[in-house]
Amino acid sequence: MLYAVSWLFVALLLALWSLITWAVHAVAVWAVSQAGALSGMASGSVSLSLPAWLAPWVPPGLTAALTDWASSLGPLLDSLLQTIPALAGGLTVLAWVVWAIGAMLLMLTGAGLHALIAWWRRKSPAPALGLARANP
Repeated sequence: MLYAVSWLFVALLLALWSLITWAVHAVAVWAVSQAGALSGMASGSVSLSLPAWLAPWVPPGLTAALTDWASSLGPLLDSLLQTIPALAGGLTVLAWVVWAIGAMLLMLTGAGLHALIAWWRRKSPAPALGLARANP
């Protein structure tokens, strides 16, 4: 009975692991496929403004240099955002590899529980069923 309970527990953990892996994969593929829609926004979204309480403490040259640097990153971000949707197929392979590693670890855990139960049953004393009626 303990064997069945332990393997049922492992099977439930495997089902939960599969569900979590599938959900994370679905969210990741959705996010990667939507990244291409943001490619036109990266170059026009560079606007660096400091809060009013911090502006007197920061030199104006530093603010201008940071704004120039951020605006030069716009084309790089555009190209990255346009290539990200091509990575969706790689996410599927990655999800399968991560799932397989987790499934193997769960199966090893089940085998370990099985061996532990077998060891525990061998170690525990056997009930003396026929010894009570041996000789009156």
